[in-house]
Amino acid sequence: MRLVMNEPVERMDRPYARRWWALLVLCLSLLIIVMANTALTVAAPDMTKDLGLSSADLQWVIDGYTVPYAALMLLLGAIGDKYSRRGALILGLVVFGGGAIAGSLVGSSTEVIAARAVMGVGAALIMPATLSLLAATFPRAERAKAIVLWTATAGLAIAAGPLVAGALLEHHGWSSTFLINVPIAALAIVGALVLVPPSKAAHHNRIDYVGGLLSVVWIGSLVYMIIEGPHFGWGAKAVTAAVVAGAGLVLFVLWELRHPRPVVDVRRFAHRRFAGSNLAVALFFLAVFGAFYYLTQHLQFVLGYDALDTGVRMLPLAGAVFVGSALTGYLTPRIGMKFTVTAGMVGGTAALALLTRVDAASAYGDLVLPLVILGLAIGLALSPCTDAIMGAFPEAELGVGGAVNDTSLELGGSLGIAILGSVLAGSYSSHLADATAGSELPAGALATAQDSVGAGYAVAQGIGDKARALGEQAAQTANAEQAAQLKAQAGQLADGARQMTDAVGSSFSDAVAHTSLVGAVILGVGTVLVAVLLPRKGRTGAEAAPERGTENGTEKPVGGAAEDRTGGQADSGTGDEAGTETGTGAGAEGGAEAGAEAAAGTETRAVVGADVPVDAEVPSEEAVSAGRATR
Repeated sequence: MRLVMNEPVERMDRPYARRWWALLVLCLSLLIIVMANTALTVAAPDMTKDLGLSSADLQWVIDGYTVPYAALMLLLGAIGDKYSRRGALILGLVVFGGGAIAGSLVGSSTEVIAARAVMGVGAALIMPATLSLLAATFPRAERAKAIVLWTATAGLAIAAGPLVAGALLEHHGWSSTFLINVPIAALAIVGALVLVPPSKAAHHNRIDYVGGLLSVVWIGSLVYMIIEGPHFGWGAKAVTAAVVAGAGLVLFVLWELRHPRPVVDVRRFAHRRFAGSNLAVALFFLAVFGAFYYLTQHLQFVLGYDALDTGVRMLPLAGAVFVGSALTGYLTPRIGMKFTVTAGMVGGTAALALLTRVDAASAYGDLVLPLVILGLAIGLALSPCTDAIMGAFPEAELGVGGAVNDTSLELGGSLGIAILGSVLAGSYSSHLADATAGSELPAGALATAQDSVGAGYAVAQGIGDKARALGEQAAQTANAEQAAQLKAQAGQLADGARQMTDAVGSSFSDAVAHTSLVGAVILGVGTVLVAVLLPRKGRTGAEAAPERGTENGTEKPVGGAAEDRTGGQADSGTGDEAGTETGTGAGAEGGAEAGAEAAAGTETRAVVGADVPVDAEVPSEEAVSAGRATR
């Protein structure tokens, strides 16, 4: 057995034998880049104390990772397609690991933000590479199963981040949450060299760098605006970012429409299946990241769990993701993608609606059912959407396809934290003002307490500390009258501290309920839109697409495309029994011919020798049964 896997997957005449081991490497790479964000939410209090971070500093420590991550994915995905998808993965792991090492050694807010930004660049290389390598390595008949495991890994990472960080923080400092990424990245690099076959587009023309740079500008500005505006106010920075994002998006669309070989064909978004899948991914991660943001705070601050206990109590979400992913693999081929995705989004909406019942008396048991339902919903909805998005791109653009999916994910997550985080902050501040009305709490202390739930408990603790100090002073005072006065003041302050603690807890609980209602409304409206957009059944032309590449004028199967297909099999595993496979050049079969071949159980493939047309609307099931659909 060769130590390094050097045979390109495009040259294999049968499915790659160790493709499931390769998937393990891809999932491991995905795991650390998702955990890098969720783990930091648990490590933030220790980091804030050690580095003296302000609330603005802490926000950018978290989001300094997000801006380059989201902005660079499209361009880097295209570069990976042209030169080397495995090379992009390995380079990304090296950059990510280097940023993690730097992050563990820094001593100021500026330095840790810079280290997180470097990690974000590495993640922008890794994320699209994992999906493009998956799609290139697995035959079409197995790709949906592989994507189910990829999606389940993302769900696991969301919950595992706090668990791993909590375990590390039991005995180590916050820097350990950076360093834990280094051995995992090193293991993934070795695994990529040994187990993942190299892959790149057989034919890839010159990269559209202008379109790529415009995508960096508008996506980066949009994410910056999403972070800056809600958290720090709509000042000059946020407004400027909004203007740049809008202008950049318009220029990007106009350029891509006119360019003969755009970095991403924006016309795809005019087609229902593709647009609906991207919208579903964005909306789902808006809900998931937003809910994760405030539930971890509720567990730590209101219910009093430490970092490790918080991570353990998020595990029902991760377990439910795996169950939901298994269900989607069974259900989607039978009832179709539209119903599976819609059911998942309805489940997510129901989970957020259940969280509206949270109040000051709620315990962890009241959160378990919503967490389980949310995990099931993630597993049901996201795998079919990711499979549909990847299926819409020809072999030459698999990296771009992965980047489009991941950009939708990242934009949704950023919007979730920004929108639901702003609603949470405003609701908490308003409820706390009402709860402390009529008290003798100084205005400055109230303003501090309204900043965040952590600040609110700090104010309450400060009042309690003053009460204890006065009590100790009273015990040491010889004058009985003066001692009595001090004791009375200490008693009043102690009562005030308890009232403040209760007010903060109840205000944040009420804010969680209110924010969950807003999230449920957003996801509910989005569910209706996605249900309208997604076609009932059938696979569109571009999504059936490119199972073959060409090299030197000769057809080459992609990802060991020697698998047989039968007329009754849904190639994508997403329940799309009917569909249109589009071919280009002389290798494209006619519609009736392809339909006959499918009925006979013979294999049909599209030839990628030129740009593959984007997906067209699929025929109805009745048309399929009448023989008017092609396969």
